[in-house]
Amino acid sequence: MKVLAAYLLAVLGGNASPSADDMKNILSSVGAEGDDDRIELLLKQVKGKDITELIAAGREKLASVPAGGGAVAVAAPAAGGGGGVAPAAAEAKKEEKVEEKEESDDDMGFSLFD
Repeated sequence: MKVLAAYLLAVLGGNASPSADDMKNILSSVGAEGDDDRIELLLKQVKGKDITELIAAGREKLASVPAGGGAVAVAAPAAGGGGGVAPAAAEAKKEEKVEEKEESDDDMGFSLFD
């Protein structure tokens, strides 16, 4: 991902076809190291292609990816990432239910049989 980001930064900076050294300079400026194999692979894949066309093609592919909120919350604990998020959401729902009971309490703090 950082290699792709370096490439896009170079293109946005005005360099229509950045070299591997350009990308390494960008990555080293933020303290990151670039993997030579990944840089070369990316440069081979984008050689001779227009960046705006690549971005448009990527958007079309992403449009077909489902992004429902409920499915992500269910899938995240099963995948092992973000396991702490679902219990926190469940606790928030429980707290809301408790608050609703307290607010809907019509006896105004006393009972007829106390």
